[in-house]
Amino acid sequence: MYKHFFKRLIDIVISFIAIIVLLIPFVLISLLILITNPGPVFFRQKRFGKNKKMFKILKFRTMKVDTPDLPTDKIKNPEQYITRIGRILRKTSLDELPQVFNIFIGQMSFIGPRPALWNQTELIKLRDQTGANDVRPGLSGWAQINGRDEIPEKKKAELDGEYVKKLSFWFDIKCFFGTFIKVFKREGIEQ
Repeated sequence: MYKHFFKRLIDIVISFIAIIVLLIPFVLISLLILITNPGPVFFRQKRFGKNKKMFKILKFRTMKVDTPDLPTDKIKNPEQYITRIGRILRKTSLDELPQVFNIFIGQMSFIGPRPALWNQTELIKLRDQTGANDVRPGLSGWAQINGRDEIPEKKKAELDGEYVKKLSFWFDIKCFFGTFIKVFKREGIEQ
């Protein structure tokens, strides 16, 4: 019952409240982005969602407009592309806040496997084997609190599969609070 109804209901209610509560911080962050590096405030990137349906994830833009469309760890010398405000947004994970809109419209959940990038073919293939492509992706999840950007794709897919097997209200609560600990400690973040 939780997996098929209450999880989505909780996502809708909490994301709606978050959109209202975060309206002023959204405006302030948007202004800082525009002042420090003119260009779009938001960054949209193709990601795979539930059942490998493609959607565009929404983030605050943390890199210069001419940055290659690749995962940060695949860009040669990514530091040259990260803006001053972008560095702060990434370290605090505030760049992820606009994903509450993806959650509200049903493309994502608060907790689930992070949505794979359009070019992470190996991760997508591995997730097929673990069932992780069959659930709504999340803002955070079991793999994020067990290594985040630092773990290889095979281990990430295994952790995502473990999440699918254990998916429940209490496991989501464990992941939710584990995320705050990781963000507070700033562990496992690729700059």
